[in-house]
Amino acid sequence: MILNVSLMTVYCLDQDATRDFYVEHLGFRPGVDQTAGPGFRWVTLVHPNQPELELTLMVPGPPLTEEAAAFVRKQLEAGQMGGFGLRVDDCRRTVAELAAAGVPVLQEPSDRPYGVEAVIRDNTGNWLVLVEKPIQE
Repeated sequence: MILNVSLMTVYCLDQDATRDFYVEHLGFRPGVDQTAGPGFRWVTLVHPNQPELELTLMVPGPPLTEEAAAFVRKQLEAGQMGGFGLRVDDCRRTVAELAAAGVPVLQEPSDRPYGVEAVIRDNTGNWLVLVEKPIQE
């Protein structure tokens, strides 16, 4: 039986810089950081509100083919890599705080049928969707 999602890959160009961005701007905490063989480093992050889910920061490379890794690097460099969604308590306030800290905002907060949504970009080119769920009446 599957219990939950426990690990998710986030591609990046610089594991240290991306780890620092997620810690400083998004409230994550460093997890594992260890070398796992020549040229391979395992770096994870956890959010204190969801410690059962680890983000693995991966530089594009094996097990991807060189062609696939080159494509991922190109997407990151162009700032066009899909990321993931983050639930927030106040989307407008959160975006204002992140923008003031220099985080690129790709889409300002907008009302949607499922809540308030905005899109930011991390320091390595991943798009992150911020969603504030509507208050249930």
